Amino acid sequence: MQISGSTFLVTGGGSGLGAATARMLTENGGNVVIADLKGEPTGKNVRFAKTDVTDEKSTQAAVETATGEFGALHGLINCAGIAIGKRVLGKEGPHDLGSFSKVVQVNLIGTFNAIRLAAAAMQHNDPTGDGERGVIVNTASVAAFEGQIGQVAYSASKGGVVSMTLPIARELARWGIRVAAIAPGIFDTPMMAGLPEEARESLGKQVPFPSRLGKPEEYASLSRHIIENEMLNGEVIRLDGAIRMAPR
Repeated sequence: MQISGSTFLVTGGGSGLGAATARMLTENGGNVVIADLKGEPTGKNVRFAKTDVTDEKSTQAAVETATGEFGALHGLINCAGIAIGKRVLGKEGPHDLGSFSKVVQVNLIGTFNAIRLAAAAMQHNDPTGDGERGVIVNTASVAAFEGQIGQVAYSASKGGVVSMTLPIARELARWGIRVAAIAPGIFDTPMMAGLPEEARESLGKQVPFPSRLGKPEEYASLSRHIIENEMLNGEVIRLDGAIRMAPR
């Protein structure tokens, strides 16, 4: 997929990994709709659509912003997500069901909601010479593979993203729509911003190489490669500096 002249919907594009990806896309000539709860346009080829990815009407409106403002939707980057830290059996009792459900609702069901609605729009695109009509990049996490104590909700939600990427890629191949996922390690995002600098440095040192937190621009760079490399399909790619998370 050529970025220049194509239109992309970036969920969670108001900050962190999503914001870096949105900047990368516009810098390379793409049109971008930022689908987030908070944010604003940052350029002439950028639109903002206030979006709750767990809500069908809200997400459909974001898709229609892309097709209405730019004529078509060619790519979806799923970066919207939340995280909590709770044990199954904590000091205050069992893990509450509400917060577990919310994390799964946003991270897994919200990702699927955006995929199904974006794919419905992409299937009508004119194909490229090789038959490609669209590309979807999901955001998983290394927590899907090595979830730590207290990450049960987050790990479950990201594990679901990993598991559904291949079957969706296989199904959407009929329409020339590719689907892949990135599983980031420890990245310098708003989720990490609340930690003391000492804690952030400690986490970075756990990464074999480079021994630091990942940069959102590095996520964006891999997103670009997935978008532009037509053979990348159905794969989940770890972007983690070779870290393997300890139990806690």
